[in-house]
Amino acid sequence: MSIAFIDLAAQQKRLRANIDAAIARVLDEGRYIMGPQVKDLEGKLAAFCGAKHCITCANGTDALQLALMALNVKAKDAVFVPAFTFAATAEIVPLLGAVPVFVDCLPETFNMDPESLKRAVARARELDLNPAAVIPVDLFGLPADYDAISEIARENGMKIVADSAQGFGSVYKGRKAGVLADLTTTSFFPAKPLGCYGDGGAVFTDDDELAALVESFRVHGKGKHKYYNDRIGANSRLDTIQAAILLEKLAVYPDEIVQRQKVADRYNAALGNRYETPHVPDGLQSVWAQYTIKLPSESERDALQSRARENGIPTMVYYPVPLHVQNAYAHFPADPAGLSASEDLPKRVLSLPMHPYLTDEDQRAIIAAIT
Repeated sequence: MSIAFIDLAAQQKRLRANIDAAIARVLDEGRYIMGPQVKDLEGKLAAFCGAKHCITCANGTDALQLALMALNVKAKDAVFVPAFTFAATAEIVPLLGAVPVFVDCLPETFNMDPESLKRAVARARELDLNPAAVIPVDLFGLPADYDAISEIARENGMKIVADSAQGFGSVYKGRKAGVLADLTTTSFFPAKPLGCYGDGGAVFTDDDELAALVESFRVHGKGKHKYYNDRIGANSRLDTIQAAILLEKLAVYPDEIVQRQKVADRYNAALGNRYETPHVPDGLQSVWAQYTIKLPSESERDALQSRARENGIPTMVYYPVPLHVQNAYAHFPADPAGLSASEDLPKRVLSLPMHPYLTDEDQRAIIAAIT
């Protein structure tokens, strides 16, 4: 048996003719950087989520950095990030001279714990740092608790940058990811729910001034002309070919989100009495970047992963080591009460194959292998 963890080949089979034609048009037009497909994509991405502005860029990590640059995050600023996430969320903070402060997650949703955020803000002030921004992550496709986080941000004069690299297309109380924060970022890495065939990212905002700053920063800090530089910027443009590919993928993305939910529903029904399945709070809709269960212990998780491997079922552990204990980040401050959930979850989580083209037959085989 051979089952793909994320089956990009099945999606490509569905879209291959359209993608080939889209790439051919780019080759015929010869506008490989910032061609018309880039602007077209930005407009359609903004319309999809209801944001006023979408600015594409080279990758999801750059999207986060551009967002913080637009907010003028600098030395002595504290930026609050979850410890249980991918390194990109935290690494852009010290790159700008600021200080990442690690926040615990909620064990039920895997997302940022608002009470931990409050304690982390107080700790930052004790260290004479300026609370400047918070970056909640929509981990595994589920929106973070934006109502609670927004209240804390307002009380402390902070901006919110939503890291929705895994959550683009998700819904929080009737609003889509992209309009839940001052700035929202996403990634088009191939394995993401909406991915291209290389690297890519985007920043969303309803703020005209922030949008203009992000657009400037992504092209060397350009002014009215690319050879006039108003600020120190970066080189972070989305290739026209990737934009053309994403336009074709975006056309079927609403249907793929529906299919992802069906896959998640089948998993929930089959596994809910045996494992701790993902919790989706009322009013929220996940886009299911990952389907992640929890086992009672590390040994039971490892045994299950081994049994799945023996039956040809791929699984993954996201993420095996929390950021605050890794060499690169261990010296940065954190919630003084500790990060217990972020330290416990890496020992117990296991992600199963999840994509919109997972057949009933393959999913039954996965379920049988792990039960």
